[in-house]
Amino acid sequence: NWFGSKIEVSDSGVGGLNSGTPLSQVPIEQALNGNYRLRSGMGTHNGQLSAFYEALDGEQIKLVISGTPKTHVNRVEVMDPAIPSVWGVKLGDAFSAHYSKAFEVCQPGAEAESARSVECVEPNSKHVSYQYSGDWSGPAGLMPPDDILQNWKVSRITWHAQARD
Repeated sequence: NWFGSKIEVSDSGVGGLNSGTPLSQVPIEQALNGNYRLRSGMGTHNGQLSAFYEALDGEQIKLVISGTPKTHVNRVEVMDPAIPSVWGVKLGDAFSAHYSKAFEVCQPGAEAESARSVECVEPNSKHVSYQYSGDWSGPAGLMPPDDILQNWKVSRITWHAQARD
């Protein structure tokens, strides 16, 4: 519709989700234009207790919205191919379409589920990063060489309330 209800990832957040959004169901539903069914949960992130909402389309998780319990949104992970970044990056894009080398913009994925991935900061934003995943036979936790990364694809776009380096 002409009100611009298309959801995109930008420096300030994902659609209507940002650091001012309370981490509770109604504000999150409103910020996502009611496009998803929400499921709440608790877990840990970097050793801290974390509350989260999974935004579902059918049974598929399309976004994970998280923060510390009873606070505001501090992280949104996007796995919905319909949600690009305002810089034109979308899920499935090749590393080579946006970067020529990983040096100074990427780091190996740190968490267990992202051990075979790299996280690259969006050059125009300190709040948005892209997770690229692909095949590599090298050791987990090490950065694959640039020639290997060229064919890796965006598997997740993440907005962080706290700026990234």
